[in-house]
Amino acid sequence: MAIDPSANDPHAPGRQAGPIFFHRREFERLLSLYGRMVAAGEWRDYSIEPGREACAFSVFRRASEAPLYRIEKRPALSRRQGAWAVIGQGGMVLRRGHELDQVLRFFDKGRFKVVD
Repeated sequence: MAIDPSANDPHAPGRQAGPIFFHRREFERLLSLYGRMVAAGEWRDYSIEPGREACAFSVFRRASEAPLYRIEKRPALSRRQGAWAVIGQGGMVLRRGHELDQVLRFFDKGRFKVVD
């Protein structure tokens, strides 16, 4: 019996990849940032949107509005531009990188201000 080396590779040709999700440590880091921003009165709600190409953590000022920011994990871009991105309301990429912590530095105190 031969063992297929691509059996565990979800990106192997001809293989259907499942939805992309956040790993536990990534999700904990995102929730830590979310909690800090809620305490500061900036954010009030979030959503998680898993998909076949990317997983997004969207944050809202009010649940009935469009998301203020989307933090996306897109593994297909991990070798090129980086798997992580912060995307603003207009769909503009505000920060991209290979490491989640590096990308989340965008939200450090004093770097931005939300305007109504």
